[in-house]
Amino acid sequence: MSISSLSDLSDSQKQELVASLASIVVGDSSSSEALSAVAEASGNSLDGSMAALFSSVVASAGGLKKFCAAPGAGGGGGGGVAVAGGEEAAVEEEPEEEEEAPAATDMFGGDGDGGDY
Repeated sequence: MSISSLSDLSDSQKQELVASLASIVVGDSSSSEALSAVAEASGNSLDGSMAALFSSVVASAGGLKKFCAAPGAGGGGGGGVAVAGGEEAAVEEEPEEEEEAPAATDMFGGDGDGGDY
């Protein structure tokens, strides 16, 4: 589902989105008053109960750091560069040809003499 504007959201979805974004803006010192102030400054409104809920979640979690990944915490690095000289040339092995099993020609149990199908 693609959302192009806040008007596409239901009231409860909009409240959750506004509260989430306000929590990120305010940071670890989020109080329900600060969340409501950020929401109103952005041209939105935030119910007091939703602001209190998000404020208590951030406070009980010990801040937002648990919810945000550290920058640069990606995958491992690439392999090292090969050192020239002193190495033997790699010998390429020829792939062995595998013998294929004969295909089943009649999957309905006939003997292949032009059965029912």
